[in-house]
Amino acid sequence: MKKLLALALSLVAASAMAAEFPDISIADLKVAIAEKKVTVIDVNGSDSFAAGHVPSAIDFEAKGAELAAALPADKGALVVAYCGGPGCNAYKSAAKKAAELGYTNVKHLAAGISGWKSAGEATEK
Repeated sequence: MKKLLALALSLVAASAMAAEFPDISIADLKVAIAEKKVTVIDVNGSDSFAAGHVPSAIDFEAKGAELAAALPADKGALVVAYCGGPGCNAYKSAAKKAAELGYTNVKHLAAGISGWKSAGEATEK
């Protein structure tokens, strides 16, 4: 009985972990952008996007229902969503939408745009 309970708890914990989107570092995201192997989604809103965003990012607020058309045909392609910074959870709306569309390699830039800028990285306007 104890083994069954332990197994059940571990399965619940594994399911909860699987629901989260893994983080990607700024360095790894820069490489993926340079190699054109990522679709980056900015979830900060169109005004923030216009003020400066991670290079190559798409504006989630502007794309909305048309997000599927902006994503690659390859469902295993890397998709990275970000928002304001480490305390922001708005990225989840884009990450969940990508996952619902069948994308299996969805990650989160936890540093967000604030961390990107703090690291001295260039933005696009």
